[in-house]
Amino acid sequence: MRQPLPATVRHRLWFYNLLFPVALLFMLPGLIKRMRKRGGYREKFGQRFGVYSKETMARFRSRPWIWIQSISVGETMLALKIARRLHEADPQVGIVISVTTSTGYEVAAKAACDWLEPVYNPIDWWPLVRRAVLAICPERFIIIEGMWPNLLAECRRVGTSVAMIARLSPRSARRFKQFAWLVSPFFRLIDPICVGEREDVERWKSLGVPESQIVLTGNVKYDEPHPYDPRQDEFDAFLTALGVHESAQVILGGSTFPGEEKILAEIYLELRKDFPDLFLILVPRHFERTAEVLEELKPLGLRMALRTEAPQAPVDGLIVNTNGELRTWYQLATLVFMGKSLTATGGQNPVEAALAEKPLLFGPHMENFQPIVTRWLKDESVIQVHNAEELRKRLWELLASPHKQQEYATRAMEGVAPHQGAVERVVQVVMKTGS
Repeated sequence: MRQPLPATVRHRLWFYNLLFPVALLFMLPGLIKRMRKRGGYREKFGQRFGVYSKETMARFRSRPWIWIQSISVGETMLALKIARRLHEADPQVGIVISVTTSTGYEVAAKAACDWLEPVYNPIDWWPLVRRAVLAICPERFIIIEGMWPNLLAECRRVGTSVAMIARLSPRSARRFKQFAWLVSPFFRLIDPICVGEREDVERWKSLGVPESQIVLTGNVKYDEPHPYDPRQDEFDAFLTALGVHESAQVILGGSTFPGEEKILAEIYLELRKDFPDLFLILVPRHFERTAEVLEELKPLGLRMALRTEAPQAPVDGLIVNTNGELRTWYQLATLVFMGKSLTATGGQNPVEAALAEKPLLFGPHMENFQPIVTRWLKDESVIQVHNAEELRKRLWELLASPHKQQEYATRAMEGVAPHQGAVERVVQVVMKTGS
């Protein structure tokens, strides 16, 4: 039996659906360009319109489902952590993980099994969303860091309980406040909003969300199991085949953005004068940029190996042109520079590197991880630089002092400790919702 929505939500949905086709038309060229660049967009294309194969529909009818809505790789990794724990809590329930990007789908597809079904997010237009919700019929719906008004509203119409795992940066909070008249009513459709930091509680309250609706669980992104990965031995053997001595120090650029690879390569060439065995690993945030990165590094004369090719020694560095391996490569690094922090804004997730007990360096732009970065800087657990020259100097200092390396690594890991157990707390909240 369908349930009515509050009048304020119906009014906002009418306005949203009036503007959505126009906005989609303007965004379409960029979306098509990104899909073609990343590849894989033809696979299961109909799912974006709420159309599923007979086999998939049969699976949806075979058991009750919990639907976790994700976006790209980062959110999908988080969704998988939640999904595994949900399955442990109730093995009879299946988990649907929906994603927006082909790279996110690739990550989810690797984990697919009899209880986990990866699909693409339907376009957030009410006829398509309604078709998807009626096909999956989820008992519970979990939103990860996003606002999909039609999808949220349709789940509530059919009586599905809704939870949100939220990250609200100061920048996002300001944007929400600018459009509070439009988005605030939708927050009332969410049962619990699970937040990671105490500062987040106040930000959500400032958007008009009742405190009773907000649950402080710790940040799921920062809740990681023991960092050892059995693939570490395989990766270590790969480096050995590239001629990297076991005593060599390794600088790793994690989730780098355009311009940062060249900066790290130039710094590497300078540092190698004092540290001859130094090795460089670059892990671009978007692996499809590999050809672009190789072309940019060509004038430097570096011999760069690719992860997807058979290792041949000797080389100066490695470009990891694959998905889902960064966490394991952290284990083999000596020092880690976090990407999207020097030539772009926002920063990439530094927690996996911290849990691997590696010293962390990043540029001035770590806005997406402000709470934990602020705490780390206060405790002198990480190093923040403002330009390439400062990065070179601080890397040299750490390479010259293993003692300093250990001090930074230990303090950074201690700063993440309060978030351990966040996954379990989120699952407990979700399972109580609607029960």
